[in-house]
Amino acid sequence: MNRFTIEETNLLSIYNEGGKQEVTTNINAALPYMDADIRELAARTLEKIAPLSEAEYAELAVYAADEI
Repeated sequence: MNRFTIEETNLLSIYNEGGKQEVTTNINAALPYMDADIRELAARTLEKIAPLSEAEYAELAVYAADEI
């Protein structure tokens, strides 16, 4: 079950440097530099990964859409 949009998956692939903790830290660090639309996307993405365990996050297919 893929609960993430293509845009959310792309965002995760940009900031993914390991596990859930790293991607969360990276996105939160970048939030002040994002425009409003991307900030909204980032917030929605963070909300979706928050309830996931590290193991569940590791099972996600996190890669940019053009790599499919």
